[in-house]
Amino acid sequence: MNPFDLWGEQMRVDPLPTLALMRAEAPIVRLFNPHQGAPEWRVTRYVDVVELLRDQRFSKDKRKLSDQARSRYFRVTEFDRLDKHMLYADPPQHTRMRALVSKAFTPRRIAELHPSVVEATTRLLDQAERQDSVDLLDALAFQLPITVLADLIGVPVEDQERFREWTRILIAPPSEGDFDALRRMAIEFQQYLEEFLALRRRQPRDDLTSALIEAETHGDRLSSVELMSMVFLLIAAGFETTGNLIGNGVWALLRHPAQLRRLSATPALIEPAIEEVLRYCPPVKNSTGAFALTDVEFRGTLIPAEELVVASLLSAHHDDAQFPEPERFDITRTPNRHMGFGLGLHFCLGAALARLEATVAIGTLVQRFPGLQFAADPETLRWKDGVFVHGLDCLPVTWAAR
Repeated sequence: MNPFDLWGEQMRVDPLPTLALMRAEAPIVRLFNPHQGAPEWRVTRYVDVVELLRDQRFSKDKRKLSDQARSRYFRVTEFDRLDKHMLYADPPQHTRMRALVSKAFTPRRIAELHPSVVEATTRLLDQAERQDSVDLLDALAFQLPITVLADLIGVPVEDQERFREWTRILIAPPSEGDFDALRRMAIEFQQYLEEFLALRRRQPRDDLTSALIEAETHGDRLSSVELMSMVFLLIAAGFETTGNLIGNGVWALLRHPAQLRRLSATPALIEPAIEEVLRYCPPVKNSTGAFALTDVEFRGTLIPAEELVVASLLSAHHDDAQFPEPERFDITRTPNRHMGFGLGLHFCLGAALARLEATVAIGTLVQRFPGLQFAADPETLRWKDGVFVHGLDCLPVTWAAR
């Protein structure tokens, strides 16, 4: 039996008490994932998480594992052509791919999206305001990033809802996944991307996909499989994580009315407010897993070769050894050295875009609707039963005091 239940209902209600107990009693602990059917290690203290994310004795590349270890941890082989991106690569392969993608994913390209993010936010809120109450996740938080991504990557508007369904399942499967559904959607997404990329090669446009196709460094380009995997990563990660960042931010502000009033009175606080959201309720609660390449002694604990190690970002962000009064949501907190976008080699390439969308969406919402409040008892809201992402199932809100 696991000493800590990371897969039970309490984690959907409020995961913080369990994580606090882990930090105090077993900050580096081996658990058995009942849904995966395999062991995994959880690291929960801030200093340990920082060291783990920088420790190159652990690998993201499943190709370095034995066949036995791969079959234990990777049960959906249909992902094999979608996971050849830099998130699951080590140097020098990671360095090579990131250099190529960075040529296309430039600050200038992101800055140019600002007017369209403002326009899309305004349009979505215009539509939402016609109803007395809405699920803000459906009305804004997830509609905005999929709209922006469709424009950035160049996919047709009519395919946006398909992306939303695919990414919801593929990037944030429940702990006890429907593996048949995952396999089916992985195949569908792969077939779609193959056709889309073939079209872009024939008909390039001024979009990120065409830029990725053309990106070259020292005579090197992304292979066809790498390109498809990278577009998959940009769509999937950019959609689910940004949607949760917006939803979590509104939830945190509504749970802390004094902070909401402070932000309403001083709009310039929106940027530090977003940073506090990234700390207090990050859109990604756990890092993607890494594997010990050999038996590794880590912070006095022996981790056997080929076992999975996961860093709990949510726990690290509530470690009082790093953050004074970590349970206090403070939109002026400084310093605020969170890891909401990762750390080191795998720091999120889309961090600037996610910050832009969250700043515009939450900033506009707060200023436009000063009477914003929950439309349901907040104690009834539940966090998704996902492995990596941290977001709510729904977020009912209303625009004015009732």
